[in-house]
Amino acid sequence: MKNLLRSDGVQAALGWALGTYLRLILKSVRWRHENLACVEPVLAGASGAIALFWHGRIPLCLATAPQWWRKRTRAFVSPSADGEFIAKALAMSGFPSIRISSAKKGDAAKARQAVAAIREAVAWVSDGGALVVTPDGPRGPNEVIAPGALQIARRSGQPVFLMGIAARPALQMDTWDRIMWAAPLARGAVVWDGPLFVPSDADEREMDRLVQDWSARLSAATRRAEALVGRAPALIPAPAGET
Repeated sequence: MKNLLRSDGVQAALGWALGTYLRLILKSVRWRHENLACVEPVLAGASGAIALFWHGRIPLCLATAPQWWRKRTRAFVSPSADGEFIAKALAMSGFPSIRISSAKKGDAAKARQAVAAIREAVAWVSDGGALVVTPDGPRGPNEVIAPGALQIARRSGQPVFLMGIAARPALQMDTWDRIMWAAPLARGAVVWDGPLFVPSDADEREMDRLVQDWSARLSAATRRAEALVGRAPALIPAPAGET
């Protein structure tokens, strides 16, 4: 099955299907934006930016495309089979990818790939580009920011924006990320928060604090987007070790 999913033909078909769906949702959903003014100076200026939204809202992500089309924008995408067709789908709408792998402990090859991807991302945003990241992907835990996005922000000195996205009616599946698929002609909302910055001298303790704070803020923006479309928020399980 894995070999079939990784075949060029299947990946191309899945990428086209997802890309077509993304454009349909962008065009047909009645999107409302809250606090969009916070990102306007960056969109109109020459500085770079890092934009975060939760992995489970990938099917809704083109809600923010009209904003990020105004800048040179790329997306952080996993090199997994799922990531391959997601990258193809995003490329259909003008968002090329930087491929990054979540390296497991002891996997030196993937660790080197991750370091190279972060370096590429830092250079990209430092040069005025925008980078869109699902910071809890590709394998979770759900709605917990992994440190990579904050490392890019610290090294580049560029602002971070949080994007909470929701739609109704929509199908929310029982996957690890509670992925949400909007119905055509639905109501949609994007709630923006930022700009946020990581101090260049932030130590490990400060980075851990920011991970917790920004995870809570991005979840709050997502819950606010759900409220704007009249959707009851799904219960998000606490990460292992928390109650």
